[in-house]
Amino acid sequence: MKKDFLEVSDFSTEEINEVFDLTEKMKKNPLEYSSSLRFKTLAMIFEKPSLRTRTTFDVGIQQLGGFSLYLSPNEINLGKRESVYDVAKNLERMVDAIMVRTFGHDIVLDMARFARIPIINGLTDYEHPCQALGDFFTIREIKGNLKGLKITYVGDGNNVCHSLLSAAALLGAHMWVATPRGYEPNLKAYLKATEIAKETGSVIEITNDPKEAVRNADVVYTDVWASMGQESEAEKRKKIFAPYQVNSSLFGLAKSDAIFMHCLPAHRGEEVTDDVIDSPNSVVFQEAENRLHIQKAIMFKLMKTS
Repeated sequence: MKKDFLEVSDFSTEEINEVFDLTEKMKKNPLEYSSSLRFKTLAMIFEKPSLRTRTTFDVGIQQLGGFSLYLSPNEINLGKRESVYDVAKNLERMVDAIMVRTFGHDIVLDMARFARIPIINGLTDYEHPCQALGDFFTIREIKGNLKGLKITYVGDGNNVCHSLLSAAALLGAHMWVATPRGYEPNLKAYLKATEIAKETGSVIEITNDPKEAVRNADVVYTDVWASMGQESEAEKRKKIFAPYQVNSSLFGLAKSDAIFMHCLPAHRGEEVTDDVIDSPNSVVFQEAENRLHIQKAIMFKLMKTS
């Protein structure tokens, strides 16, 4: 049976830890895995632009001995120029796996339903699972463990937030989300995380008070206030989210050895100030690099037997 990675919860706690252990090995000894996906091909469908997703998947599959095929919006235009079904049925005969970075989460769900090869979610409007696993691998790499850590997300309850909630719940971390009223995470994502948390001892808290959320945090995480597709709301959101800016005053409420994280790109001077993102506590570039290593492990896990 093929396996897809569309949402963080597609992997169990045990499987996530297996991916983390493999990621650590791949990062330390990349040459050991340099032919592990020899002659395998990854099709990369991009309906949204990206620096990190494009680079890390492209470089990652090549470092594993495989090939990548970049398919732009003009070449595919999923669901418009050609149906998701037809794209899936064509590509399953030509490549070994498909990474999709798109808007609607229903597109990756349909792609997985129709294709007989593994599908990887490179980002949708509902989840960004590869980002979340890379983030939690980074936290483990720095802190040595995850269980019981207080991880605080400050900002819009968006796709990244949804994936972080699931990852925290599965890995036994305590996650606080501080967001303006009306911008909380999707209820389905929140309820899923709280249900998982009952089994792992994780604590999930949603609040409108950023100071309460950041106080004594081990990790402080933020993201842009307006995501791709929300540009028309940018000015309105700047006013609403201003009290949620991660500046030295807010970050100072966290533990002295707290780390700062951001999935990037960052809008400096908006959701985060330079003195925080450029501080010794910031791990944003280590976090970005780890997208490469975590995705190599994910591709290995899904494609090795496909």
